[in-house]
Amino acid sequence: MSWNPALEPHCPTGNEVDAIDTLIVPRARDLGGFEVRRALPAPRRQMVGPFIFFDQMGPVEFLPSRGMDVRPHPHIGLATISYLFRGRMHHRDSLGTDAWIEPGAVNLMVAGHGITHSERTDDASQTDPMPFLGIQTWVALPEKAEDGAADFVHAGAEDLPVMQGEGKTVRLVLGRAWGEVAPVKTFSDMFYADALLEPGAVLPLPDDHEDRGVYVVEGAVEQAGAVFEAGRMMVFRPGDRVSLKAGRQGARVMVLGGETLNGPRYIWWNFVASSKERIAEAKEAWRRGDWQNGRFHLPPGDDAEFIPLPER
Repeated sequence: MSWNPALEPHCPTGNEVDAIDTLIVPRARDLGGFEVRRALPAPRRQMVGPFIFFDQMGPVEFLPSRGMDVRPHPHIGLATISYLFRGRMHHRDSLGTDAWIEPGAVNLMVAGHGITHSERTDDASQTDPMPFLGIQTWVALPEKAEDGAADFVHAGAEDLPVMQGEGKTVRLVLGRAWGEVAPVKTFSDMFYADALLEPGAVLPLPDDHEDRGVYVVEGAVEQAGAVFEAGRMMVFRPGDRVSLKAGRQGARVMVLGGETLNGPRYIWWNFVASSKERIAEAKEAWRRGDWQNGRFHLPPGDDAEFIPLPER
């Protein structure tokens, strides 16, 4: 589909120059064999809309039989969104899902009351080095969905709205933005998009969402005269009209945001909840390890090992 002609590029001037509320420089984290850059949660900003966790995975080149090897681990109170630019990743969960995540597709796993999953690059047919780059983010669930049933939803790249024109290609991964709606169900009002910008292209941000942020994956963007290189997240003030302009080499950005939740969220390890009591209950359930009758079950076909509860 074509780019929405009603979205006029807008370059901020005057008081709009200070539209950035928070600038986040991600922290490097070692996940055992490869490194991620974690933008959320950050010391000065826990969430952007309902997004409470944001990791850039890669860029890295995985050698055959070596790569991502995240053993089964639990989640509650959130939905994970895995989105890849390069490479592929094997997802298995306690619902019995056995799926490969590939570039341009969206895989949304709803934890609700509890789910367990693993993430690996264990393709036995891989004989050449595999470039890998992607984003995993978590969305905190509203209270009415925190204790709901777990679920897994896949939408292929061909199923997602794509807007093209004026030097930009934007794929709407989740939610609503620029007059389009993605097909995957969400639990609160939000948007999440992958924008590929040619040199000098201008991308106006949606101005009908409470919270809005941009993460620069590749290249650089300019906003109000300031240049932001890859590996930076900008969170903008509510209500301001904001546009980004791609640098000389172009840019790839993830655009995200939505309505804020009606209360604080606690995050500990892989658990997100509106109360500390919910997290304490999940910790005890994982510690007990009753995979047959307990709250958590291991993924069928990947139940020989798991990540133990952290000692903290």
